[in-house]
Amino acid sequence: MKLYTKPGACSTAGHIALHWTGQPFEVEILDKNTMKAPAFLAINPAGAVPAIVDGDFVLTQNAAIMGYIADTHPEAGLAGDGSARQRAEAARWLAFVNSDLHPAFKPLFAPAQFSVDADGHDAVRQAAHKRLRGLFESADRQLRDRDWLAGFRSFADPYFYITLRWAGGLKVDLSGLENLSAFKQRMDADPGVRAALEAEGLS
Repeated sequence: MKLYTKPGACSTAGHIALHWTGQPFEVEILDKNTMKAPAFLAINPAGAVPAIVDGDFVLTQNAAIMGYIADTHPEAGLAGDGSARQRAEAARWLAFVNSDLHPAFKPLFAPAQFSVDADGHDAVRQAAHKRLRGLFESADRQLRDRDWLAGFRSFADPYFYITLRWAGGLKVDLSGLENLSAFKQRMDADPGVRAALEAEGLS
């Protein structure tokens, strides 16, 4: 299995998950130029990460990739204990990160996509900061008396961790959200997380 990733992008979540499986894998680190080069476009014509190649199977879209990593390495427990209920709980929080939290950052990354008037970009950013604060408050409540979003370590946690790193870089207000702070500290110290970040030049 080979993962194509860009440092600090959502694809880094898959890199962490692969380390958590404890099984061998390959990784290729891309940048904005190599993502658009013919070699990678032959794998993903959208020129976006992540992508996984497993034999003759090519998979894109981060949520699908996180599930695939978990399902091909069930011994790692990244989708729970094998029960439908635990897999659904993990999938619920993966969906929260992928469908709610990740898109809420887009106005900060590219405000011009949300307002053609440059004078309106500050308002777009302010609205995004407010929405992100609310979403992170929800996650903070979920992490009360829990170490992990689903109640067990799952494929949702690395993706969520990456959004916390984005929030720090973009100065999203996370003040007072002590459960998030404790979660991030645990992840920062995790050997698999540290290995992925080091490989991507992020440590």
